[in-house]
Amino acid sequence: MRKLFFTLMMLVALSAGLRAGNPPDEGMWLPMFVERLNYTDMQSAGLKLSPQEIYDINNASLKDAIVSLGGGFCTAEVVSPKGLLFTNHHCAYDVIQKHSSIEHDYLTDGFWARSHEEELPNEGLTASFLVKMDDVTSRVMERITPEMTESERSASIAKVVEILKQEESADGKYEVSVKGFYNGNEFYRFVYEVYKDVRLVGAPPSAIGKFGGDTDNWMWPRHTGDFSILRIYSGPDGKPAEYSKENIPLKPKHFLKISVDGVEREDFAMIWGYPGTTDRYRTSHGIQATLNEINPAIIKVAGTILEIMKADMDKSDEVRIKYASNYAGLANFWKNKIGESRGLKRLDVYDKKKAIENHFDAWVKADESRVEKYGTVLQDLSDSYATFTETNYNSKLWNFQLALFGSQMMQFPLQTQGIINILKSEQKGEELQASLAPFYAMGEGQFKNYNAKTEEKILAAILEMYRQDIPAESLPDIYNLIDKKYKGDVKLFAKKVFETSVLATPEKYNAFLAKPSLKVFEKDLSYKLTNSFYNSFMTQNKDTGPVNEKLKRAQRLFVDGLRKANPDKVYYPDANSTMRVTYGKVLDYFPADAVHFDYVTYMEGIIEKEDPTNDEFIVPAKLKELYEKKDFGKWADKDGRMVVNFLSHNDITGGNSGSPVINAKGDLIGIAFDGNWEAMSGDIAFETELQRTINVDIRYVMFIIDKYAGATNLIEELVFTKTPRQ
Repeated sequence: MRKLFFTLMMLVALSAGLRAGNPPDEGMWLPMFVERLNYTDMQSAGLKLSPQEIYDINNASLKDAIVSLGGGFCTAEVVSPKGLLFTNHHCAYDVIQKHSSIEHDYLTDGFWARSHEEELPNEGLTASFLVKMDDVTSRVMERITPEMTESERSASIAKVVEILKQEESADGKYEVSVKGFYNGNEFYRFVYEVYKDVRLVGAPPSAIGKFGGDTDNWMWPRHTGDFSILRIYSGPDGKPAEYSKENIPLKPKHFLKISVDGVEREDFAMIWGYPGTTDRYRTSHGIQATLNEINPAIIKVAGTILEIMKADMDKSDEVRIKYASNYAGLANFWKNKIGESRGLKRLDVYDKKKAIENHFDAWVKADESRVEKYGTVLQDLSDSYATFTETNYNSKLWNFQLALFGSQMMQFPLQTQGIINILKSEQKGEELQASLAPFYAMGEGQFKNYNAKTEEKILAAILEMYRQDIPAESLPDIYNLIDKKYKGDVKLFAKKVFETSVLATPEKYNAFLAKPSLKVFEKDLSYKLTNSFYNSFMTQNKDTGPVNEKLKRAQRLFVDGLRKANPDKVYYPDANSTMRVTYGKVLDYFPADAVHFDYVTYMEGIIEKEDPTNDEFIVPAKLKELYEKKDFGKWADKDGRMVVNFLSHNDITGGNSGSPVINAKGDLIGIAFDGNWEAMSGDIAFETELQRTINVDIRYVMFIIDKYAGATNLIEELVFTKTPRQ
């Protein structure tokens, strides 16, 4: 579910830009361009590595220690010659939850493998290494003409992209993607080697890994040990392989050494990873839509779903474990949107965007050839957003998506629609059951993290909110049935769905698969409900097709013209789940008048926040004992205090969770895990004075592994560095 809500967040955003000469804090740079665009600035900021040590496709370099988890939902880094990975606790939360039960509650108690044999496999979890990237813009664009519609343009690009992917796949050895940048004005190819056996090695209890919970999420000061440990396994030949007991720990091309120097203010810090999406080219019209339509829909619907989940989770440990990952992902997304709206208003982002558009307009009008190419861009943007507002498109879009992602009873019918085609094929007996086998497995996954009573409440709430927020003429036709047969009572309808649907419980579902019926499936209330919503959404999308085409073209030309209007600027590309490097410094900040936040927090803050009556602020007894004895081992700072988190002036976003924070020598000093509340609009407009990355200090990670968990087997396979300060 965390991956699903990461996808939701990706649907909100698009692009980016930076003024040459600005402080080296803003910008998510493609590593292949670091030597040409950034290296001098990075050296001036303190970097001690050569360009080849940073990025080299022929020899081991920093890029070879950075992996994308699960196709981009988080980042991890290789930290040992045996394929050990560090990432965030919240990045591994889903797999920790899947391995948890009432008997083995790893969410509450933590998990530590004392040997390779104890490490836990995770079906579907992958680790992708970037082999190389290259600019393929000229090849993609060679058949594109100005007269093409956006659909024709996309079709032409798709044909070339398939050829480009096949060229580098090496008959399936590599996964290849080609992605557009600057709203489709440039294209780059990325070649990955993907390892499919990634095992859980260690995780602190949630009281450490999620300390502060939703209350502290996105906030500073922070005191969270947000880390977990995985390991990549390869086949005996060192190549990617599906899970097998015969697999061996990966021998990586490069791994990060662990610095125990600690951090000081203005130390150089760079972060590598796979940021998901930014939207720094979003226009003033997009800001208005975000504030007035998109975020209000998200905040209302997601907030209601969270209340229902939390109430049931508080009543039952079984429900708590089942919904832990779902709840955490949705809560993170929901609070992000609250903070984003606050930041957009507080930082006057609308006015700043208008100023950029006014500059663009003046540049266009200064030349007839520009007027011919870009003259309608700003009006097309305005008209497109106006149409979306008039038709409630954004509200309908997000209500629909949250309905699907928020209700498992809405998701499952979509996932099982393939059953219809199988039943229409008139297969029988063993042949039919063989075809249905994948759906038995799908049911196991569906019902593992599912509580029917909770889902019934969520479904009723979603149906009621949808009816409140969407005009009556735009409602899916299932509401006609609800009004006619159930007198408009969505709770009664939801109750009937769960009483009768073959998709409502594992018992009913498996019984249906054993004796399937096309007639039964197509008349099933849950199928009819989801089908009604889906058909309504597809009709709406079809109706807005021409407007979307106009908007897409206008945005592409706007970005193209903006770059040409400012030839003295170096523009970094919008985040899109491809490898990036961002560099800056360890730094404090002033969030408001007369308020100063230091750049580090200590364990004292954990004790100050302790509240045994609040599950977000429980301090484990052993951690408290270690603190009281000041038993920090060799991981304390020079004053004998235990640093927990620190701030850096880096440009990150979702997908950077788990990214390594690396010092000037290329050693690991921390793990990035959050942004700060005052700059939650940072995906749209970077705020130099306010934007900070919140990181867990690597010494606190070592302290928890060593002194709290006693997992010395892991400490022993790491390589440490220490350099005396000048």
